[in-house]
Amino acid sequence: MTPPTRDDIPHQPIGEPMPVKRALISVSDKAGVAEFARGLAEMGVEIISTGGTLAMLSEEGIPARSVEELTGFPEILDGRVKTLNPKLHAALLAVRTDPDHAKTLEEHGIEPIDLVCVNLYPFERTIAKGDVSEREAIENIDIGGPTMIRAAAKNHEFVAVVVRPESYDAVLDELRESGELSATTRHWLANEAFAQTARYDAAISRWFARQYEQFPQHWTVSWEKEIELTYGENPHQRAALYVDANGSSHVLSNVAKLHGKPLSFNNVLDLDSARGLLGDLEGAGCVIVKHNNPCGAAEAGDLAGAYERALACDPLSAFGGIVALNQPVDEALAERLHELFIEVLIAPEYSEKALEVLQQKEAIRILRDEESRHHQIEPDLKRVRGGLLVQDPDGAPETKEMMEVATETQPTEQQWKDMLFAWKVSRRVKSNAIILARDGATIGIGAGQMSRVDSVRLAVEKCRIAVEGGADALLEGCAVASDAFFPFADGPEQAIQAGATAVIQPGGSKRDDEVIAACDAAGVVMVMTGHRHFRH
Repeated sequence: MTPPTRDDIPHQPIGEPMPVKRALISVSDKAGVAEFARGLAEMGVEIISTGGTLAMLSEEGIPARSVEELTGFPEILDGRVKTLNPKLHAALLAVRTDPDHAKTLEEHGIEPIDLVCVNLYPFERTIAKGDVSEREAIENIDIGGPTMIRAAAKNHEFVAVVVRPESYDAVLDELRESGELSATTRHWLANEAFAQTARYDAAISRWFARQYEQFPQHWTVSWEKEIELTYGENPHQRAALYVDANGSSHVLSNVAKLHGKPLSFNNVLDLDSARGLLGDLEGAGCVIVKHNNPCGAAEAGDLAGAYERALACDPLSAFGGIVALNQPVDEALAERLHELFIEVLIAPEYSEKALEVLQQKEAIRILRDEESRHHQIEPDLKRVRGGLLVQDPDGAPETKEMMEVATETQPTEQQWKDMLFAWKVSRRVKSNAIILARDGATIGIGAGQMSRVDSVRLAVEKCRIAVEGGADALLEGCAVASDAFFPFADGPEQAIQAGATAVIQPGGSKRDDEVIAACDAAGVVMVMTGHRHFRH
């Protein structure tokens, strides 16, 4: 924690610098708390504590009073009630400049508390286990902790509240340096405290709501800033990445940045697209993304081959793109990657020599993907003005067994492989999406066109531009995938004229019979998947 200075915030926080004479410490996460309490005690701060925290402090030789001694009331109901007491909350909530409040404290023998260090029962960690019982989950809903946090945060003019172990050192340093905590620091700590209770309540609300329906009446989510980004979609826009506080992983979780400039908004967006498609590939795989669309993807027997084939799909668009690889990078591949201007490169590992080669360029952002956890599938969210669109995730690609051959001509094993690969890629391309593929690699991609037949034309043109003089041979016998049905026969007819011999699409058009007839007339295979995959 690095609290802001007074100049960093738009208003001046209320209150004056304040010494800390008495602190209450009651934590579930005990990481670092003994050192924090010892530091306070060494400065003469009286410490009050509860239950397990009190026992731990005693074992560490740190003097502390029990809350029972402060309130004159024992912990009851198996610990469900231990800090919910008027004496304790009056000690936190009293406005010390108010004569009536001061008189009340004196009449009841209430000792003011200057600092509260509290973190909460591990509800989020408990429910993350998956097979947790309802009783266990409910017993891990903290009541006294949030109440103390909110009371101290509300009264931050006179009380400091510390909810994160990351704040311990900064608080101790300021007290050691000046003997007081500034109003600015207390204001910042209160901000952290209310964010903590909001996150906690959001997790509880979501857990309850999910037991009733997929789309509950209230969608409560807590987001935490992961990193600030260099800029947004354009340089004049500020940007940051926020991640779901209750999520198991996110786009940059366990991703180590080894080299290069800070990430931008577009880098993160493209990286998410690249990693999503890469996760669908089998064997050695490479995905190249530009402007949130794949411009090349390939599976191969080795990583170098996958990169070369992905790059060959659209080398012009790959310039300044995101390259995602699913196997370690060696020196030879690094030399090839070094020839291309790459914004972001991500792979699970790099040899020492590979890094030496790649780091010759200052700008390239080199990321190492260390994430091994399975991604928890969450609903898909998209912002609209004043609202949030929520939908089920698109899910995994359909399997061969779920599909139906619609034409008289039956696909060969190689055609099945090409169609299934093209279908996987089509799900990650902005609609209207057309993918031309063969032998585990894209050879042409048509993305984001308003007309599906224009996407077919674009995919064919992309192939011909990339392979001057040899495109016809490459296109001959390729597979074409469409993320949604062909409304007319002109789309597949144009692909067939270019050389496609296998078509995969969802089906469902009123003119399916015409589209199937066009394929049958050309002796071309057509497979219906039954599901479309729009990506807007």
